[in-house]
Amino acid sequence: MSQQPDYDTMAMNWIGDWAGRRAALTPHRPAILDADSDTRLSYADVNARANRVGAWLLDEGGLGKGDAICIVTRNRVEALDLYMACGKIGTILAPLSYRLRPRELNDLLERIQPRAFVYEDVFDSLVEALELPDSVATRVRIADGDDNGFQPLLVHPEREVNTPLAQADPFLYIHTGGTTATPKVCIVPHRQMLWNALDMIVTGGTLMEQRQLITFPLFHVGGWNSLTPVFHAGGYSVLTRQFDPGQVLDVIEGEGITNFGGVEAMLRFIAEHPRFPEADLSSVTGITSAGAPCSSEVMDPFYARGIPVVQAYGLTEAGPSNFMYGGIDQELETIRAHNRSIGTSMIHCDFRIVDQESGEPVSTGEVGVLHMRSLHNFGGYLGQPDRTRKALLDDGWVDSGDLAVQDEEGNVRIMGRADNMFISGGENVSPEEIETVLQEHPAVAQVCVVAMPDQRWGQVPVAAVVPTETAGGDIEADLRTHCREHLAAFKVPSRFAVVDSIPVTGAGKIDRNSLGKQLDS
Repeated sequence: MSQQPDYDTMAMNWIGDWAGRRAALTPHRPAILDADSDTRLSYADVNARANRVGAWLLDEGGLGKGDAICIVTRNRVEALDLYMACGKIGTILAPLSYRLRPRELNDLLERIQPRAFVYEDVFDSLVEALELPDSVATRVRIADGDDNGFQPLLVHPEREVNTPLAQADPFLYIHTGGTTATPKVCIVPHRQMLWNALDMIVTGGTLMEQRQLITFPLFHVGGWNSLTPVFHAGGYSVLTRQFDPGQVLDVIEGEGITNFGGVEAMLRFIAEHPRFPEADLSSVTGITSAGAPCSSEVMDPFYARGIPVVQAYGLTEAGPSNFMYGGIDQELETIRAHNRSIGTSMIHCDFRIVDQESGEPVSTGEVGVLHMRSLHNFGGYLGQPDRTRKALLDDGWVDSGDLAVQDEEGNVRIMGRADNMFISGGENVSPEEIETVLQEHPAVAQVCVVAMPDQRWGQVPVAAVVPTETAGGDIEADLRTHCREHLAAFKVPSRFAVVDSIPVTGAGKIDRNSLGKQLDS
């Protein structure tokens, strides 16, 4: 009697070969536009470029299955070339955020130990400040001019480089914020991106005719999560180097964009742009807000134009997409009435809401911690087994760390974080990380960082500082300079409040709630 095969670990030809399989089905369909360079690619073009880049990585870069490539680029077609090539040859793509400072990036590089490092010329000064680990054997510098170091990859002799891979094989290393000073690196297997794409296609309806604008940066899983389902379905995606509300309106009009996503701050910037009232948005059939709850105020200008805005929810560890308010068969006003909800879970995803202390399911209408379980769970944190055990629970559940409540209609709403982390402009921010940096400054005796409401970014960090006896001069200016040197801009506190003491609870722990009320008064 033959042994039952394990399809999660079985190597199959199609896994990772998104470009090759789609090109075989629809070679001449338009697939990608890099709007800044006006590079237009069919599915056959995408596959040919992926084969050339993959062949170069094997032949000249000395990379193989399981090796990692770190990239620091904006949203441009070369990043997509590497994504598709990595899928073919089994290397692991590890995008790094250009918003981070050298201190933060060096920590990630040391843990990832990449075999190759690819970066864009606009980040030359940032890259020069990095301490690349000895593992880096190949460096490639992308540029738009004649000195484009990526060009040899695109003219390398083409051959089919696809190798059989398993669903469990790692595809991406995605870094994400955490509740300590050390960022987490999520291992994203092929299984996760595959099943998430299927869930997005099934939940959102056919995507083959969708013309999508990708607004999320490709150093976040949200960027790849926007691209992959539409690519799987044979749709059309447009890349812009970075978010610019005026360019968004231009691309919508010029390319007949039907869908795009964005965090609350992005949607606000678009609606506030001077051209928004006159822009032709007739092609847009829907907008998805993600990253953090979006306010009704920000959605209203789009509703007024007859465009439904729905909230989605997910996290790198369990999604990237897990919930979406569907509403595709509902009237605009019905969708609008539910605009604070993330709806229910996607078809291939279980969820439960449990009591934070007991772990038992709560009743409808009660707030608890949201857990999720699906075939698109992540593969753990790179080199951090203790953190992995805290996130991956028994029976396949992932602890989101988010508080949620389910109403009588079955719709779920996110209520906040169960820990101290918060979201500012779509970016995860850890108060403890900022506190660690501030405590290194000689003027700081004690510090606590809390999230405060902000009209533009949703929430922003504010630091309460007890100065040392020897502190002098302009403390706020000194601390701001110190933070800008060591932290990404979105983590730098918007305000530094000098206080005599930090409030504590009866157990002697920092009382962040009391401090937040004190700073808000």
